[in-house]
Amino acid sequence: MEISLASAADRIQIFKLRYEVYARELRQHPTQEAEILHDALDEFNTYLVAKINAEIVGFISVTPPEKNLYSLDKYFSRKDLPFQVDENTYEMRILTVLPSYRGKPIAVALMWAAFRWIQALGGKKILAIGRAEVLDLYVKLGFTASEKKVNSGEVSFTLIHGEVEELNGFIETHFKSLFQKIKHQCTWKLGIDFFKPSACYHGGAFFEAIGTEFDDLNKRLQIINADVLDAWFDPAPEVTRGIEKHFSWICKTSPPTDCAGMAKGIAKIRGLKPEQILTGSGSSDLIFLAFREWLSASSRVLILDPTYGEYNHVLENLIGCRVDRIHLQRESNYTLDLEELVARAKSNYDLIVLVNPNSPTGQHVPASSLIDALRQIPSNTRIWVDETYVEYCGKDQSLEKFATSTTNIVVCKSMSKVYALSGLRAAYLCASAIQLEKLRSIAPPWAVSLPAQMGALLALKEQTYYEKCYTLTHVLREEFTKKLLEIKSLEVIQSKVNFVLCFLPEHGPDAATVVARCKEKGLFIRDVSSMGKNFNKHTLRIAIKDKETNDKMIAILKNVLEFPS
Repeated sequence: MEISLASAADRIQIFKLRYEVYARELRQHPTQEAEILHDALDEFNTYLVAKINAEIVGFISVTPPEKNLYSLDKYFSRKDLPFQVDENTYEMRILTVLPSYRGKPIAVALMWAAFRWIQALGGKKILAIGRAEVLDLYVKLGFTASEKKVNSGEVSFTLIHGEVEELNGFIETHFKSLFQKIKHQCTWKLGIDFFKPSACYHGGAFFEAIGTEFDDLNKRLQIINADVLDAWFDPAPEVTRGIEKHFSWICKTSPPTDCAGMAKGIAKIRGLKPEQILTGSGSSDLIFLAFREWLSASSRVLILDPTYGEYNHVLENLIGCRVDRIHLQRESNYTLDLEELVARAKSNYDLIVLVNPNSPTGQHVPASSLIDALRQIPSNTRIWVDETYVEYCGKDQSLEKFATSTTNIVVCKSMSKVYALSGLRAAYLCASAIQLEKLRSIAPPWAVSLPAQMGALLALKEQTYYEKCYTLTHVLREEFTKKLLEIKSLEVIQSKVNFVLCFLPEHGPDAATVVARCKEKGLFIRDVSSMGKNFNKHTLRIAIKDKETNDKMIAILKNVLEFPS
């Protein structure tokens, strides 16, 4: 079965089939000499068709809101409707399956196609007039049948409606396996994904309080954004001074197209060659660029669990790889067992992803130990080492130079968290030139903004300033951890970086509840229960801030956990 948009030729055939079904078979409309059936809505609606062996076996129509005209207007007054019709309302109509194909999953597939089409267009509400014969199908899939009924010819209709997000949630909960089965039974040619693509959640909910249109940034002073892992310290003074000095020119000037100067500057500081550096607008930019080039749905990948959620999202949700996991255990503080890594790596993986130090656990494998393990992994297995937080663990802990001496190891370095450049978005890959050649050819021009390129290069020259910030971060983290442990039976995993992983007592409120209560008091922290298979619903991650802010967080957490509302 093929599901696609109707062509012009298909629409002519649909009008003939509509006549056969709705005039001859169902007798909703009178017979007529032309033997075709269409109406004014067909001038601007969309038809989706189901075909078997290139023959139309079913169809459904979607009426958009732009003309503010729907088929229900023939039967009902808008003021009598049990719902509001607005610019986000779409209508499903004329769900039809030819007689010899009824009883097969064609009607459900067409309904899903229409639903996804509306959802992808940004529709919020769906209305329909369902024939008595298919009313149960609509209701089972989550639609609400109203008391409004009408007869047209010999056909009885019921007015039905539903909210797109509610319908999506209902179907996800009750019928996901059914639609996964239908997905495998059909060829989907609508130009949109069969299921709505999921986005990877990264935290940053604090912007709900500030406002994403930045109308009043002073609101930031009223909240604590500990749900993301941005640096608590400012960029080095030379960074901000350098950008401010030329700010107007920077704003209006296009950056160097290929970031060659940024790559050259990074290479010089790191003792590498420019061709061993590939820059990007943050590590996520580089993950999306590289993984979608290297991997396909047939690829096998090994990752840590728990780990940074972007990897699972890209690998499973976007590319569709087979993803295996090394399950890190709470009993061992989520430390990576290098012997297990080496043993598992012998299973011919296309890619192994290691985040070191790991997020959300905050655990770090020393460089010397990790290098010894990586040397035992077959050279035809590509290894991606994410070192977003490695500077917190010491300036000798990066695998950058080691990676350039191999043909299979790539180091990903974000400059956001450790250089206080999260808002600028700067990162780079470090590997042998042969691994970066293809990626360089498909990287978009102007991938890194001019202020980000300048900020990155200025920051790299201020190592003394940043090392002092890292040292103070460790002091702040230890003080914060000590105070956290004074709260009830809270368990804290000792961390090496700028955040801590906490476990709430299982007999008390779960992480989602605590996050919500803290949010009411202006504190945003992260529920990471879904980031690991071995996590329970009582798992939190909290970013380290300056001493005054840390004390405020402790006060709020004590209030929430010891005196819950």
